[in-house]
Amino acid sequence: MDRVAIYCRLSDEDRDKFSEFDESESIQNQKSLLTKYAMEQGWNIYNIYSDDDYSGLDDKRPAFNQMIQDAEKGKFNIVLCKHQSRFTRDVEVVERYLHRKFPEWGIRFVSITDHVDTKDKSNKKARQINSLVNEWYCEDISEAVRATFRVKREDGRFIGSFAPYGYMKHEMDKNRLVIDPEAATIVRMIFKWYMEGYGTQQIASMLNERNILNPTRYKQDKGLKYKNPFMTDMHGLWNKTTIRRILRDATYIGHVIQGKREKVNYKSEVILNKPRDEWVIVEDVHEPILDHSIFYAAQKRLNNNIRSTGDGRAHIFAGKVKCLDCKSTMNKVRSGRGHTYLRCKLYGIASQNRICTSHSILLDQLEAMIAEKIKEHFSRLSFDRLVSRLKQETLLEKQAKRSAKLHTGIKKQISEIDLIIKSIYADKVKHKLAEDQFNDLIHKFLEEQKGLVEHKENIEKEIENCKKRLENTEYWAGIIEKYKNPERLNHAMVNGLIDYIEIGEKDDNKERKIIIHWLF
Repeated sequence: MDRVAIYCRLSDEDRDKFSEFDESESIQNQKSLLTKYAMEQGWNIYNIYSDDDYSGLDDKRPAFNQMIQDAEKGKFNIVLCKHQSRFTRDVEVVERYLHRKFPEWGIRFVSITDHVDTKDKSNKKARQINSLVNEWYCEDISEAVRATFRVKREDGRFIGSFAPYGYMKHEMDKNRLVIDPEAATIVRMIFKWYMEGYGTQQIASMLNERNILNPTRYKQDKGLKYKNPFMTDMHGLWNKTTIRRILRDATYIGHVIQGKREKVNYKSEVILNKPRDEWVIVEDVHEPILDHSIFYAAQKRLNNNIRSTGDGRAHIFAGKVKCLDCKSTMNKVRSGRGHTYLRCKLYGIASQNRICTSHSILLDQLEAMIAEKIKEHFSRLSFDRLVSRLKQETLLEKQAKRSAKLHTGIKKQISEIDLIIKSIYADKVKHKLAEDQFNDLIHKFLEEQKGLVEHKENIEKEIENCKKRLENTEYWAGIIEKYKNPERLNHAMVNGLIDYIEIGEKDDNKERKIIIHWLF
């Protein structure tokens, strides 16, 4: 008696294809149909193999591969499917098995609805045409999906499977990011520490000492089925690579950045990195976690490749001090007596060749001199001029503009939902919607609208708060006083006031030129 292996497969695109009035393509219905057919033919069923949620192009289907292994061992002599596309949508796989391996192994392939039977030699061309049509279908679906994703990306809608660390997907709109307060606190902490002079490795150690889960473990702890292919340990520890990736991510200032990587084509699993000029970047889409000024100050420090010292922290002028003559960076050096000073990098590399002189200056001495220079600089500027410049440089002004733009976008979304709700009511009146469908839709859109209204109200409060602070004379007087008479310089103050400093060599009178390039 003939022994038959029944194979069933269903993928997401197949589910989406059918409405409730179409014949169901479910795995269970495939099994029932094929079992009945095998019994009518008098075939003995060896096994039923089924792959649920697998594409017809996927060569890693577990049940499919098990069936192929059993076929090679001669455990059955017929493979039965509902349609040839259930077996595969790949032309190469059709040729490999239906026309080469199966005949070698003495196996007959039968599919019911498209009348494929390898026992009938005359329908080989029909099988090949079927396989081409199936592959064209996959190609068309792939292009349609890519086009849909492209439109969503360009519209600023997030299409990733998982939100970046610090954000989560909106409950009602999975293409919109909202702040995850718990993770956002850690993101702000990372940037704060970095701008205080700590290095990426030291920041990772500080997070690990506090038993804070890294992004991968944090998502898994929240119940997400997230897998990180680059994860090197299972302990949830931070490393400097993760810290650096967070410091580079403009998602934290409200931008949506997508399309960094792309599969070669629908038949390949190979994913290639795309050049930066091909990324899709849409600015000011969601609520930012960070001030723009903090983020870009961090980028400047990263680009300058500033290194921390043995205690994990860079000095306050790191990356900002240059030799006046050769324009090299001034490196931190410690003398045999324990004094810390800055020295021309080029001189340190080639001191014997006398390409440049040392330009050395004690770090403490430079700090005292810069503090005095700051006082002098502020004394030359009028209060009104200082307030005007600070307002231009401050995040408050930029934040107010971003919030206003975000507010306009949310108002538009609320108006769109209003139109949708009116349309749903109209369909109900015309009896185009059943009562349960109407209730489900209305509940969904009213909930989404409620969330948007709350978000709009919060943004309005932020805008009002920014305006009050921008108009608050005492607030600006406090900032100016803090800068005019600093008790001690710190990283935030230096980064906020100074672009870079140039140090000259001492002249015959032991005097040196120091030029400060101010940010305002």
